[in-house]
Amino acid sequence: MTRRTLLTVAAGATAIVATSRDGFSQSYDNTSAGGSSGPFQLPPLPYAPSALEPSIDAQTVALHHGRHHAAYVANLNQAAKVAPEIAKRPIEHVLSRLADLPDAVRATVRNNLGGHANHSMYWLVMGGAGGAPTGEAMEAIERDFGGLEELQRRFNAAGAGVFGSGWVFVTVDRTGRLAVETRPNQDTPLMDGKRVLFGNDLWEHSYYLKYQSRRADYLKAWWDVLNWSRIEERYRAARTGELTI
Repeated sequence: MTRRTLLTVAAGATAIVATSRDGFSQSYDNTSAGGSSGPFQLPPLPYAPSALEPSIDAQTVALHHGRHHAAYVANLNQAAKVAPEIAKRPIEHVLSRLADLPDAVRATVRNNLGGHANHSMYWLVMGGAGGAPTGEAMEAIERDFGGLEELQRRFNAAGAGVFGSGWVFVTVDRTGRLAVETRPNQDTPLMDGKRVLFGNDLWEHSYYLKYQSRRADYLKAWWDVLNWSRIEERYRAARTGELTI
């Protein structure tokens, strides 16, 4: 890819829509943003594509957001022509009731709405300086894992153990209890009625340009770009029942 092409992709990735960043941390309304040819919208990156370097390179971020995530949104807008109800209900509601959808769109919605929800969360929980959390989230990590170092060990081990493409998550329930879980493909704990505190994308498109097959190195470096302030907000929202995707 040439520099000119990269800049074009990056510009498109950050300027497709102008929706609230906080809206994705606690609640998300499909109709709250403009700029797409359908009811589903691609959220803007809350930082420049280069902001995650050196952990994740700018080219990967631009392509990941501006092409991969955008493709999920485009596919959802096509599915909404067949099943418009998927855009009229909250994302987490649709994902937890996939069996209610018409056979013609169920697999498409599972893959693409799952991908849309996962990626919208993924962009938001990054863009920070890593380090360690404070406040209630840290208290929960110490209670449920024995500390951040042990959480990172379990999370990285679970992520490294996912065969093929998938995700590794930290889920949070209404009592604030945390757990490490994995899902294949673009599945999400939302499909089981759970909530995600944060999670990492294990598809090769999220790391291959920089790390090639070294997923373990990507998992380790990813902690350096977490936005713990954002994660703390998500934790409090989960405790009050306001966290959606």
